[in-house]
Amino acid sequence: MPVGILRAEDQITGAFSDGSLSMKLVIAIIKPFKLEDVRDALTSLGIHGMTVSEVKGYGRQKGHTEIYRGAEYAVNFLPKMRLEIAVSSDRVDKVVEAIISAAKTGQIGDGKIFVTTIDHAVRIRTGETDDNAL
Repeated sequence: MPVGILRAEDQITGAFSDGSLSMKLVIAIIKPFKLEDVRDALTSLGIHGMTVSEVKGYGRQKGHTEIYRGAEYAVNFLPKMRLEIAVSSDRVDKVVEAIISAAKTGQIGDGKIFVTTIDHAVRIRTGETDDNAL
């Protein structure tokens, strides 16, 4: 079996056929004012790297209306923050739990978390690959 291919029985544990752990990309869409809380929660887990982007979007809340200088207008896309965190698969559950606990307000629009598999990673400076590159 080629290295880097997950067997069906290993998908639950996240182990590759060569015994190494697979990598995951956690993508979180959160409210902007929760960014520092999430960052602090992830730092306390030992996660020191993430990519953050300012994005706009909407979900079930479908935007809202605001009044500016007496005129009402629709805000269809709301400001959000997109976080991307690469972690080994054995740390995914703790990362997701930390994001949920730090970003949750209980109000509509708290956001979403997506987890995908990373096939290959390389640290440009050193040439380290996969888990070592994280």
